[in-house]
Amino acid sequence: MPGVKMSGIDRLRRPVLYTLIGLLIVGAGVLALRWPRPAGVEVILPPATATPAGASTPAPIRVYVCGAVQRPDVYQLPLHSIVKDAVEAAGGATAEADLNRINLAQELVDQAKVLVPSVHDLEDEDLVSTPAFTGGRSSSLSNTMGIDLNSATTEELDTLPGIGPVLAQRIIENRPYRNVEDLLQVPGIGPATFQKLRDKISVR
Repeated sequence: MPGVKMSGIDRLRRPVLYTLIGLLIVGAGVLALRWPRPAGVEVILPPATATPAGASTPAPIRVYVCGAVQRPDVYQLPLHSIVKDAVEAAGGATAEADLNRINLAQELVDQAKVLVPSVHDLEDEDLVSTPAFTGGRSSSLSNTMGIDLNSATTEELDTLPGIGPVLAQRIIENRPYRNVEDLLQVPGIGPATFQKLRDKISVR
């Protein structure tokens, strides 16, 4: 078949077409570079919550429960437990228990002894006691632990033997007390006065 001769326009059409395609590609690239990019998403985390100081769980107290209870033994109880909690931890009172002679609402301290009396026990026996830190004696807590040196009012302190309004105010000014023996550091309170007060005061 004889060849067909291309006119001048046909010869120019292909280079022009390639040139236009190239320009379109370049224009598309330039447009893509100039097109505004979406802003990045900023994630803001809430500030970490600080753990409050001193928020740890307080250590339990150890209490010896004996007498007219089902299971006499040493028990660990939460801080601020009362005598009733100790009796219940020991399985409850027996049928011969005389609960009218013990203060079930009294708060306990570490290493306290709770003696649940029976109807056959002596009336003057210590029912609830806590170790004294001097001399190894136990102070009776059958009805009260005595006047608390760290919280008593002037009027309450004034009821103690040998303590008037002046000494009562000095006792308040010297707070806090770690134990009852710290009372000897109060001006005007000597060993003789302290001996009169020992069984009538406490530190809680």
